[in-house]
Amino acid sequence: MASHAPNVALSLLLFSLLLRFSISETIFEERFEDGWQSHWVKSDWKRTEGKAGGFKYTAGKWSGDPDDKGIQTSGDAKHFAISAKIPEFSNKNRTLVLQYSIRFEQDIECGGGYIKLLSAFVNQKKFGGDTPYSLMFGPDICGTQTKKLHVILSYQGQNYPLKKELECETDKLTHFYTFILRPDASYSILIDNRERDSGSMYTDWDILPPRKIKDLKAKKPANWDDREYVDDPNAKKPEGYDSIPKEIPDPKAEEPDNWDEEEDGIWKRPKIPNPKYKGPWKPKKIKNPNYKGKWKIPYIDNPEFEDDPDLYVLKPIKYVGIEVWQVKAGSVFDNILICDDPEYAKQVVDEVLANREVEKEAFEEAEKVRKAQEEEEARRAREEGERRRREKGYDRRHRDRESYRDRYRRHPRDYSDDYHDEL
Repeated sequence: MASHAPNVALSLLLFSLLLRFSISETIFEERFEDGWQSHWVKSDWKRTEGKAGGFKYTAGKWSGDPDDKGIQTSGDAKHFAISAKIPEFSNKNRTLVLQYSIRFEQDIECGGGYIKLLSAFVNQKKFGGDTPYSLMFGPDICGTQTKKLHVILSYQGQNYPLKKELECETDKLTHFYTFILRPDASYSILIDNRERDSGSMYTDWDILPPRKIKDLKAKKPANWDDREYVDDPNAKKPEGYDSIPKEIPDPKAEEPDNWDEEEDGIWKRPKIPNPKYKGPWKPKKIKNPNYKGKWKIPYIDNPEFEDDPDLYVLKPIKYVGIEVWQVKAGSVFDNILICDDPEYAKQVVDEVLANREVEKEAFEEAEKVRKAQEEEEARRAREEGERRRREKGYDRRHRDRESYRDRYRRHPRDYSDDYHDEL
């Protein structure tokens, strides 16, 4: 039995290692339940300038679940900054999943709705727009033109935005944003559990030079045949083809009754296009048996490319933060998740969005109330305007009568005497 002990020990070690790397881990999950303030720190950034906004703990104006609360930006034309310290972790040799939900209840006009992962030490009371971050992810809206979905990665102290132009959601319902980064440097971006985009860090960020580049010295070989179709060498021009006239006399034309040969000359039939004329003869086209396809400049290895197997590895993450500026406040942040299991992240989305229809109904009802209030305010404004115009008109007529009386008192006249004098 003793001879088998080393094999048993080795098996146990391998099993423990396998178990360690197969078990998924949730690094941080924030549903903003009671007590959330104990581990979130509101920054004083912009406070002395009077430009710092606040956060309200609320489910918002409409929600699929009134007990499911988040934090909502409060105060128009303000900067908002809040962060939480989390268990330090590295995404080396593991998948990173960053996910959260946001609902733009306001007509935001211009502002962000993204979150950040931060490394190294952060003074949370001074956390702001200049604080370095490792990852920034989420929507940024400005006017009707900018509806951008940011994915900015930090590499060796420099920030690199995703080169692709992705659009975020702009309605007033809850939406989940999910970013997945894998150890092979591939990524996926999901909105409400539907993949919006995917690719590789090697191609979709200008972090490293490309692996391959076009060979600008390459030239198309002289014998390269890129004609897809060629004239049929067996085609022959039909006999008499060139003698077919382009126009012929109109056989239906008749000499006018009033035509006078002595005055008008000999009558000739007018010309019409010849239906048998088919233009200059051309041989028919056939597939070129020597066709090699359209020639393209070949790619070669880029001498400036130097691979980094840890390209996907962020600096150890220690904080998660929200730092945005908004013209109109009212965005509800919730359901922040940092883990290494995309399937668990999907379950969270499905769980929350199960109440999507309830949220839609609540939103539609809130819209009815809002429109009714606007119509009532407009009606009152019209009535007030009419009242003021009437009063203004009465005052003017009253002033005109008083002015006439004043003039008469200052210059009294005996109209009857004037009448007799004129007589």
